[in-house]
Amino acid sequence: MSKLFQFESLLSVTGANADERFTHRPSETGAVALALLAALGGSVTAPAVPENIKAGIAKAAKELSENKGKALVVSGSNDKNVQVIVNAINEAIGANGTTVDWALPLMTRQGLDGDMNQLVSDLNDGKVGALLIYGVNPAYDFYAADKFKAGLQKTKVSVSFNERMDETTELVKFALPAPHFLESWGDTEAKPGYYSFLQPTIAPLFKTRAFEETLMKWSGNSTTYEAFFKQYWIGKLGGTEAYEKALQDGVVEPATAPAVAGASFNAGSLGAAAAALASAKKGGAYEVVLYQKVSLGVGTQGNNPWLLELPDPLTRATWDNYAIVSPEFAKKTRKLDLSDRRQSDGYEVYPEKQVIKVKVNGKEISLPAVIVPGTHNEVIGIAVGFGRQSAKAENTAANIGRAAAGVGKNAFPLLSFNGTTTDWFGTDASFEDTKEKFKVAITQTHFGYEGREEVVRELTLDEFKKNPEVVKEEREKELKPYGGIENFEKEGTLYPIYDKPGIKWGMSIDMNTCFGCGACVVACHAENNVPMVGKSEVMRFHDMHWLRIDRYYSTPGGKLDNPDDVQVVFQPMLCQHCDNAPCENVCPVNATNHSSEGINQMAYNRCIGTRYCANNCPYKVRRFNWADYTGADSFPNNQGPVDGRQARPRYLPDDRRTDAHGAEPRRRSPQPWCDGEMLLLYPALPGRQAEGEERRPRTPGHGRRPDRLPAGMSYGRHRLRQRQRQQEPDQQNPRRELEENLRRHRRGTHPSQRQLSGQGPSHGSRLWSREGRGEGRSR
Repeated sequence: MSKLFQFESLLSVTGANADERFTHRPSETGAVALALLAALGGSVTAPAVPENIKAGIAKAAKELSENKGKALVVSGSNDKNVQVIVNAINEAIGANGTTVDWALPLMTRQGLDGDMNQLVSDLNDGKVGALLIYGVNPAYDFYAADKFKAGLQKTKVSVSFNERMDETTELVKFALPAPHFLESWGDTEAKPGYYSFLQPTIAPLFKTRAFEETLMKWSGNSTTYEAFFKQYWIGKLGGTEAYEKALQDGVVEPATAPAVAGASFNAGSLGAAAAALASAKKGGAYEVVLYQKVSLGVGTQGNNPWLLELPDPLTRATWDNYAIVSPEFAKKTRKLDLSDRRQSDGYEVYPEKQVIKVKVNGKEISLPAVIVPGTHNEVIGIAVGFGRQSAKAENTAANIGRAAAGVGKNAFPLLSFNGTTTDWFGTDASFEDTKEKFKVAITQTHFGYEGREEVVRELTLDEFKKNPEVVKEEREKELKPYGGIENFEKEGTLYPIYDKPGIKWGMSIDMNTCFGCGACVVACHAENNVPMVGKSEVMRFHDMHWLRIDRYYSTPGGKLDNPDDVQVVFQPMLCQHCDNAPCENVCPVNATNHSSEGINQMAYNRCIGTRYCANNCPYKVRRFNWADYTGADSFPNNQGPVDGRQARPRYLPDDRRTDAHGAEPRRRSPQPWCDGEMLLLYPALPGRQAEGEERRPRTPGHGRRPDRLPAGMSYGRHRLRQRQRQQEPDQQNPRRELEENLRRHRRGTHPSQRQLSGQGPSHGSRLWSREGRGEGRSR
């Protein structure tokens, strides 16, 4: 069984799944690498490190030494000196040529930070005559975006081939959008000799041209890129048949995979790297780490509401970025103690979070503070990928996208350049309280499972080895009053046992494999057309995720002051398709039912929205459309009650659209034509006002409640009588016929009821009406 050690400053998804985890300041990354190399016998001097790091290095070095040739050390640092030390560590543990295969190096991420900085310098010096931009957005995600913009304005010719409008494209002189990758031909080579093909799945939606084809035309080649692509691969693969086979397979692989190969380690630069790391600048009172969220990355898809509304695996927050701080940080600086149940409940349940202004590298940013156990007590974490904004802020929705407008703050300016690479951290940071609060839409309101062992059961490997039957024994003890595990199906339910012939469907989730990334949540949205509801609705807990991944923290004794002690449990939660599903037996219209193959089915056109099933679901996975979020019902007034001419909308179409940035949707009070009576829908009636006609004068009392009603008459019936009087005496009155049918239904004398029952009134055929006044009262 593999074992994972993680040394980090913020709690990451990798750290949440690690067996051993130790936190340190980002400025100590080089010291941690040096100390580990020294512990493995490397020819470097171990620097001073905190006690928790020293203990973690001792454990890690022992495990690595005992598993030489089967172990691997990697680092996410952007510092070349740290990577030199890591290479030396892998050489010391025998990873070179075993777990590190130099025959197949990864060929992605080949850009150099130094080259980008040199380009910006050349732009500002007037050394660049033409700049072609494809697939990048430096006006947004470059740490010195202002310098890039200034240099771009000095360039005579600037062309963007980006597929959509972004911060860079709107500044260039020419925009020639390339098609989306799902509309394109192309190839990639992630490893030497391994090719993947891009093939269009749809025809281009807009008048675009492939970037490669544009370059070919400018160079005098009139061939289309599709033809060029096909001809190239036919020649490379040896024929049309081989080319078509490659398209079918989607990949081209070598006939024989190359053998795993090592490389000679050059220790000449080890001394210089060690010296540079040993002399690294020490951090201040606090340090900042810039990171990429699992959902958004660097923000290329910052206008995608699927990703904006995807809860973060660790914070469970949506739609915004924030300043991550530790519980000890909050206790020390914000006077907020999460170990106090009352304070913890108040923080978790209410969306308002305190805003702090963080200053680092001579720049500042104000963000709400979100507490995440497992964060180093002297580190603040901020996600990049947010804060997309047009050159003119008012054009953001039109140019960048409505979903991205006003969402979060841009943290890329907080990055810095060390002369060789870009640093994703700041070593001398400070903060101040702004005395403001900001609402953060968080979908989960409990950090831990609070001792509910029936929700999550945790045990160590040693405990499991000691008693492999411990989980089964606890389950047997829990179910003993209900027949035990063997007879629980019969004795643990009020319902009879039914035969289950034929096949049964089911989905199992390997809890040891799931690491909480959330990709399945987005896939579920795509597959089932689940609507995005916006930040304001998420804050009201009206989120529509059919599938969620709950996250729970646990620590020894429930103490949160030591981030190294924090353990994380991810629990995928979705419909369990219970055999005796509690959602099915409470539905008054049988909209939710069970199939013979074990599936919990839903007849959507039966559902009347009582939400009894949601209240009765122990897993809380039932979801409801609270409004027409997507505008699918696009024709006007289709959801309001009918007044004889058209429906009066309960919610105006524009008002129903949620604001992604916190504004509550405006609501219009319902105006039923029949208050206290059965709500009926019918077409426009003869004699009523038609579209475009001059509005008729109102009858006195029409459209408002009269002060007094005739004895025994409901307001709905009173309005019916008023409208009947407006009809011509010799004109057919469908409304009177509807009223009569309603009366006969209530009495059980309608012909359709007699035909169904074969006799008089039937309880099963009774119509339900709103209970309240006079004849409108339910029987």
